[in-house]
Amino acid sequence: MHRNLYDERHRLVRVLARIRAAAEVDTHPLDVTWTQLPGEPVPFAEAVARAYEPGAVGMPWGPPWGTTWFRLTGDVPERMRGRSAELVVDLGFSGGGPGFQAEGLAHRADGSIIKGVEPRTTYVPLDGDGRVGVYVEAASNPTLRGTTPTSLGERSTAGSAPLYRLNRADLVVIDDEARALSIDVEVLLDLAHRLTEGDPRREQILVGLVRMADRLDLDDVPAEATAARAAIAPLLAAPANPSAHRVSLVGHAHIDSAWLWPVRETIRKCARTFSNVVALAETRPELRFACSSAQQYAWMKEHYPELWQRIRAAVTAGTFVPAGGMWVEADTNLPGGEAMARQLVHGARFLRDELGVECRDVWLPDSFGYTASLPQLARLAGARWFLSQKMSWNQTDDFPHHTFWWEGIDGTRVFTHFPPGDTYSAEVTAEELLRGQRGFRESGAATRSLLPFGYGDGGGGPTREMLDRAARFADLEGLPRVAVETPAEFFAAAEEEYAADAPVWSGEMYLEFHRGVYTSQVAMKQGNRRTEHLLREAELWATTAAVRAAAAYPYDELDRIWRAALLNQFHDILPGSSIAWVHREARTVYADLASSLEGIIGSAVSALGGTGDVAFNAAPFEVDGVPALSAGPVVAASGEVSLERSDDGIVIDNGVLQLRLDAAGVLVSVLDLRAGREVLAGPANLLQLHPDHPTQFDAWDIEPHYRARCTDLVAADSVLASVADDGAAEVLVVRREGPSTFEQRLRLAPGAGRVELETTVDWQHRETLLKAAFPLAVHADRSTSEIGFGHVHRPTHTNTSWDAARFEICAHRWLHVGEPGYGVALVNATTYGHDVTRAGSGDRRGPSPTTARMSLVRAPNFPDPGTDRGTHTFRYALVPGADIADAVREGYRINLPLRPAPGADVAPLVVVESGAAVVEAVKLAEDRSGDVVVRLYESLGGRTSARLRLGLDHASVEVVDLHERSDAEVAALAPLTVDGDVVTLDLGPFQVVTLRVGRRHGG
Repeated sequence: MHRNLYDERHRLVRVLARIRAAAEVDTHPLDVTWTQLPGEPVPFAEAVARAYEPGAVGMPWGPPWGTTWFRLTGDVPERMRGRSAELVVDLGFSGGGPGFQAEGLAHRADGSIIKGVEPRTTYVPLDGDGRVGVYVEAASNPTLRGTTPTSLGERSTAGSAPLYRLNRADLVVIDDEARALSIDVEVLLDLAHRLTEGDPRREQILVGLVRMADRLDLDDVPAEATAARAAIAPLLAAPANPSAHRVSLVGHAHIDSAWLWPVRETIRKCARTFSNVVALAETRPELRFACSSAQQYAWMKEHYPELWQRIRAAVTAGTFVPAGGMWVEADTNLPGGEAMARQLVHGARFLRDELGVECRDVWLPDSFGYTASLPQLARLAGARWFLSQKMSWNQTDDFPHHTFWWEGIDGTRVFTHFPPGDTYSAEVTAEELLRGQRGFRESGAATRSLLPFGYGDGGGGPTREMLDRAARFADLEGLPRVAVETPAEFFAAAEEEYAADAPVWSGEMYLEFHRGVYTSQVAMKQGNRRTEHLLREAELWATTAAVRAAAAYPYDELDRIWRAALLNQFHDILPGSSIAWVHREARTVYADLASSLEGIIGSAVSALGGTGDVAFNAAPFEVDGVPALSAGPVVAASGEVSLERSDDGIVIDNGVLQLRLDAAGVLVSVLDLRAGREVLAGPANLLQLHPDHPTQFDAWDIEPHYRARCTDLVAADSVLASVADDGAAEVLVVRREGPSTFEQRLRLAPGAGRVELETTVDWQHRETLLKAAFPLAVHADRSTSEIGFGHVHRPTHTNTSWDAARFEICAHRWLHVGEPGYGVALVNATTYGHDVTRAGSGDRRGPSPTTARMSLVRAPNFPDPGTDRGTHTFRYALVPGADIADAVREGYRINLPLRPAPGADVAPLVVVESGAAVVEAVKLAEDRSGDVVVRLYESLGGRTSARLRLGLDHASVEVVDLHERSDAEVAALAPLTVDGDVVTLDLGPFQVVTLRVGRRHGG
């Protein structure tokens, strides 16, 4: 043959386009009337009651974030009746991705929902051959992609000019055979393009398609479609290789609960996508659609009750499959351990109560790395499988596994799968299937992988075309075998095949990307941290008041607060990577939650009674003489603090630590008088400014090149030193650099072994990173960072690419560095991002100092161009001579300050008398039985025998799962003995245990 197959491939692409166009054999325009809402969305009944004005195809519509209702009416022409007719609506869609532009939701005249109208699913099925009357709620959401600063992320700055033109509103007749031919040709051409040149299968497909095209009359495709399909049918009938890889296709629509759109728009996105899914499943029952995030189901129940009932029916039918068992697809690095537990508890409870479903998987395809405490929490919540694909985004190192056991810090493992197709929004193409097959790292030992398919991020979900391609790909030579299945079906088969031989990944899964999310949007970080600790206080004191004073427990209010807090932990809200609108609303939510929680705490404290001068201590350790988890008088520390000032600077001494600040108020020496050693290796609490210009994603990323330039803030406008009423020495330093102002406060209290620090910044810099540096005179080859329910170690050196990639790390309340016999902790109440390094390059002899730095604030331009402009306060402390136990204690102390209040001494409900166990939560049981629930964990990473004393009349004590249910396997992990009020537990490293204490006669 002398034909040029390169040219023939291009010809076939054009032929395919002609076949697709020819499938539409008749059209008829509908009449258009419209009304534009003046503000936020309104319910259907209110929208259809408005005055509608005449419109037409081609009309401009839709200011940014606006809502326009189109009424499309007309009669189905006689010639179209009895044929495959449907309505096609094009709101002005561009070639960009679904979910990132205009979208619509089609309703019948009675208000019932038909389906969504989106860029890749523009059709609306008709109910019959008579009169057509469809209302489309059209959202004119702006397209926000790229890195250019934009005002479109906030409605007040987005303008009012229309963004779209109505392109189409037609009745259309589809020739089913021509449409089927287009799918046949598309599938075969896609496969041929992905096979290597010279592959016999590839050449056979191309020759077969060319011969079909030679015989096809492109001016009358419908008449010849059946014959054309028959001509290429043998190419589609050739079965896959017997040893072919197997792919489980799972329908999916990863809908970000907020991101480049506000929460109110997410609610509508869910309605559009979920209505697409249930409508598709009604005609294509083979669909299996996995949907995570109980919050999104809850929104449907609240805002779209008719659609909610259809979803429930689809769940019962098995086409709509709840997955993940969490309230939202949360970030996992930033939330505290208890909050991660509540993500699992609240998510599972909703799915169980409303849908009768128990999820066995944790489904987090897009979160920015995964905390090493998650495997244990997942198993305690009843899950045994974990899915993600985000680690494929690593910038430096390829993650070595796709199917493996993930082992947490306590040794618990979950069977884990990363789809090798490296996407959670597949379109079911040959390229995706072959990419997964060729890249599958367990190939040869395992034969199965999973591929989530459906338009995601902004929604859309699976389409009928995707299912058509899946049917043709099911058993096709040149490709893996394909089946549409549920996540559980995949995991069960994969685990049976490979669990015994699967490799193990131990510890955190650090994403080598998106390191800026530990710091972006300061108010998100501080709001989350404060809310988590106020919730701890509220539950503790409300429980204490219920037991001690028979006060009513605020179950419903605490549920509301928890769910709002959990929503804000979604992986684009808490990380700070959303538009201005999202973060403005989140700040308001955090303020509301703080006010509500303070009200709960105040009511509980009042119910406990008394008029004395006491303080309430919600920390799990004694603070200033007040025992843990109790109330009592504060015992003032003994000793005095001297403060001397000279032209050279300031010297402060409290008999434990001696501090020296230079004339500009820079901390240059911390002498640990107990150990007789200098703590610092250079100026500390040193503010440093770096240019911050990420390569790709502004709010998400900190790149290593930021370190090339640094400005130390060492000049002072003023330095004030004084002794406070409580005898503490205090120094206030004001500095200015460029458009920003910095106030640094240092405080050393009598007898204290910590230096309390506070930095307030009027932040006006842009594209700049502010860090606070602490060069420490310790030779540490690793740092230790608190995570939920434990800690992880990370190297301070850069021996390997994996080590070097961890140039920015996340720590919760504390970070510790040390050498044998001596360590230093840096504790904080307000931030997460850190970096820890050894001495720089060049010749050196002797021990290398270690520098720990806190990332305080950034100033990215996208997606919120005003990110963090304003005033922020950061509280932290330097704790010399600290071991890990000291770091744990001081981390709680700074985040849970004593709460002075009129009252009487209040005995704790539980006391840890010995062992390294730490009480993380005290609450009443979720089932409202009045039982008390105590959650605790081993905090030092070793085995311990914990002795607890209960301070309430009890009938039973039981180890339960996270859902507070009896579980023999869970109970066996924590052997328990009860002797009167004393409970003894044997705990493993970082083990989390939930105790359910049955109260006797409600007492």
